[in-house]
Amino acid sequence: MFHRLYADLGPSSEVELRELPVTRKRDLMSEFDDWLTIRSLPLDRARDHLRDIRKLGVPIDDVAIFQTSGTSGEPAIVVLPSSFLEYSFGISMARFDRHQRKLVRKIRKLGTRVTVTGGNGHFLGVGFNRLVRHLYPRLTRELTFIEAGQPIDWLVEGLNAIPKVAWISTYPSTLTTLVKEKEAGRLQIEPVVFSTGGETLTDDLRERVFRAFPSLKYGILDTYGCTECPAMSFVCSHGRKHVHNDWVILEAVDEAMRPVPDGTLSATVLLTVLANDVQPFIRYDLGDCIRFYADPCPCGSPFRSFQVQGRQATLVRVGEVTLSPLVFDLEHEQARRIQLVQTSERDFEVRIELADEAAAGVVFEEVIQSVKQVFRDNGLEDVAVTESGEPPELTASGKFHEVLSVRDSDSRS
Repeated sequence: MFHRLYADLGPSSEVELRELPVTRKRDLMSEFDDWLTIRSLPLDRARDHLRDIRKLGVPIDDVAIFQTSGTSGEPAIVVLPSSFLEYSFGISMARFDRHQRKLVRKIRKLGTRVTVTGGNGHFLGVGFNRLVRHLYPRLTRELTFIEAGQPIDWLVEGLNAIPKVAWISTYPSTLTTLVKEKEAGRLQIEPVVFSTGGETLTDDLRERVFRAFPSLKYGILDTYGCTECPAMSFVCSHGRKHVHNDWVILEAVDEAMRPVPDGTLSATVLLTVLANDVQPFIRYDLGDCIRFYADPCPCGSPFRSFQVQGRQATLVRVGEVTLSPLVFDLEHEQARRIQLVQTSERDFEVRIELADEAAAGVVFEEVIQSVKQVFRDNGLEDVAVTESGEPPELTASGKFHEVLSVRDSDSRS
């Protein structure tokens, strides 16, 4: 496939990375059999494997297979060689600072490590842990897994039943739920560290977590990765994300795929993975918006540091106006979860999971008025926001998005 893609380029010694064409999920998946460097795993065999949930995390021909949720439009099948697992652990441990290495050594004495993820499919969140458990059972014998998609009361009950929770790994959206339950006094755990990934951790949520959980001696380890490259970055003691430059190349680019200066928010980011020799990702359009820091990190690391601002796919577009999901205040003291769903360009519905004994009419009315005010503040008067009898829903991979744009809705259907 790449042979055809690069047919018109000059000798490799004369070509720079930025001159290579950008690749995208849909195009690569259409040539899956020619994309992989191995011929023993054609697309139909990979799909047969993924249809059997009992094979989640079970290798096939010395490779692991996962799928993306498809919330950005097109699901992908990702193949990771066995060497990638060793790379992920090795490089992560190598980049830990002294504070973080101390945590790893002490975690068994501090309590239980819990992973709260989910999804009905071969997704990385739960599948990677299953893979490690299959290949290296000693590494996960003290790891407890809890399904993120279960009712909130059950989730809280399950966590409270664990004698001493020390470390929780989860999505930021699930962490938001845990914070609410902790603030309400229903969640009793006192972890010393959270690790998050798979979504954007906002500064507001970070501050709220520290207020709700004063026990966080080791803070929040917020990693940046994806199914296509789980170990893409590491977090230093100053809280900055750093690219594993020796294994991964990230390019912050504008709409025309031209590099943007450091300090400038990108339209998307291109990923090149140097650690996967089975399924090459070269200048692969991730759809994330990032900003590289213009100044060196105080930690002294030579690896570039950056901020993640979210995904293009999560933006809400109404006419010529584009809104971030973060502009909507989807919080209410009488609601467990609130979700805003864009059903067409100018039509939205509100879904709410109410707290016990809450008056539905009052909660819906206050939330709807808050959402309408956001639209009015942005010059949008002709937008309909209505009450929905449907409950808030999670993505196929077990994440909870407070705002679902039309593109998200289309990909789910």
